[in-house]
Amino acid sequence: MIISLIEWSLRNRLLVLLLSAGIAIGGIVSASNVTLDAIPDLSDVQVIIKTPYMGQPPQEVENQVTYPLTTALLSVPGTQAVRGFSMFGESFIYIIFRDGTDPYWARSRVLESISQASSQLPPGVTPTLGPDASSVGWIFQYALVDRSGKIDNYELRALQDFFLKYELQSVPGVAEVASVGGAAKQFQIEINPNKMAAYGLNFDAVSEAISEANQSGGGAVVEMARAEYMV
Repeated sequence: MIISLIEWSLRNRLLVLLLSAGIAIGGIVSASNVTLDAIPDLSDVQVIIKTPYMGQPPQEVENQVTYPLTTALLSVPGTQAVRGFSMFGESFIYIIFRDGTDPYWARSRVLESISQASSQLPPGVTPTLGPDASSVGWIFQYALVDRSGKIDNYELRALQDFFLKYELQSVPGVAEVASVGGAAKQFQIEINPNKMAAYGLNFDAVSEAISEANQSGGGAVVEMARAEYMV
């Protein structure tokens, strides 16, 4: 068989050369159009649920948060494993799906199960889904530095939180942009205990007053001379 193939190739050299050139050109075209992944994503399809329960010990977090959510998520279609981890003030649940499961379909099914189990959680406890990324996702770190010295850390952090963060989140393939460092703007209220005692106030009254001072409400529309004025 091999001898016959060699003899046929020697008798048809031009055809063999044309066939070899066609295969080479096809290989070059295929190599230039193929999508290469330097680090292939071999991780399982998983969805992470984070639930903060501030100030509670791990056993209380396990009983009040992790166990109700884990039992509700066991019925999610396509799951291979549901793993819950309870720590001080936080609960993490990892849902592993079968290979080939669409990540967005998996996240939507998990959201449905969470909405059904929310009634079993303590008041004020809200589960949140982790970022839409796998465990082998690339992590790109950058720093905002002002070489001129005219911009302080507050302005740099504001530039990151209100401009660059949203621009980067619109880039295809970016799942999450997390801000670290800098100086985030905040309001701090220093309470004078002597004045509170003089006016007969406590911390709850001050906290309630601050909360009510930041509320806004709408009035109505007043018609005057065929014109409407909003209050």
